[in-house]
Amino acid sequence: MAGGPSTPELAGAVSGAGGLGFAAAGYKTPAGLAEDVAATRALTDAPFGVNVFAPTGAAADGAVVSAYMEALRGEVEAADVELGTPRFDDDAFDDKIAVLVADPVAVVSFTFGAPARAVVERLQAAGSEVWGTVTTPAEAREAAATGVDALVVQGAEAGGHRGAFADLPEPVDYGLLALLALVQAAVPGMPLVASGGIATGAGVGAALVAGAAAVQLGTAFLRTPEAGTAPSHREALLTDRPTAVSRAYSGRRGRGIVNRLMTEHDHHAPSAYPEIHHITSPLRAHGRATDNADLFNLWAGEAHALAQEQPAAELTRTLAAEAREAVSTVASRLTAGD
Repeated sequence: MAGGPSTPELAGAVSGAGGLGFAAAGYKTPAGLAEDVAATRALTDAPFGVNVFAPTGAAADGAVVSAYMEALRGEVEAADVELGTPRFDDDAFDDKIAVLVADPVAVVSFTFGAPARAVVERLQAAGSEVWGTVTTPAEAREAAATGVDALVVQGAEAGGHRGAFADLPEPVDYGLLALLALVQAAVPGMPLVASGGIATGAGVGAALVAGAAAVQLGTAFLRTPEAGTAPSHREALLTDRPTAVSRAYSGRRGRGIVNRLMTEHDHHAPSAYPEIHHITSPLRAHGRATDNADLFNLWAGEAHALAQEQPAAELTRTLAAEAREAVSTVASRLTAGD
């Protein structure tokens, strides 16, 4: 959960309660990543992971980017901020890998693409497991071929950026249960981590029964006190407002609660990541600072209204207990007629 919600305190609390907390490398400097790893390690002796944005795509057409900047002109003038400078970069990928090799964590996961086999092997040699995020069976096969240890299977219900390898004009979005079954068939025997729209212990249990080895939750933790979620974002999560997938904030598809910026600008937002991310960064920062939820991305999964306001460690333990109870109840029902 890059961009603010992910904190060392959140990762440390989840890991300390028996889960596997993750720190976000996305948008951090390499030095900032190193600081977060050290801070998380100071908070818990338990294993934790780091998520990294894999290099993605190619530079966008400058004319398309300029046109979107012009479309946003009224927004920044009203907010009295300047648009950011568009640039194409790889989020300091090589330097962040060097940080994680020098100070290994239990798991390094990747989003937006499959890392090269050499990167996977380098991290594994340092002592980390490597996980790849996938959104289709084809991506699963591609990621598995690099030697990763597990796949994070991201269903369309998931909040935040889609983990797809390419930001296609007409993408195919699979629901989580269907995608789990398809990926199991595509890469038999590969451990799978289910992700997308899971916010309750029963949901955790359902994904495990469907074949996942583990379950990843994001939106469910956005209202915990340890998360760096903006106040107006926390309030939006409480509502039953719908979510939608949009490129308006970053130039890459991501699911969030529908707000005015999404409604008014999604139709002309280009596929241009990370250029659009850099362009809108000052506007989004202003929205968070002034608590104007119409100006920044309210990333959230489809089940966001189920997110609970309770300490992350307590929530982790509650979800685990509810998952065990749900699976046990189903098992009893299935064996009742024996």
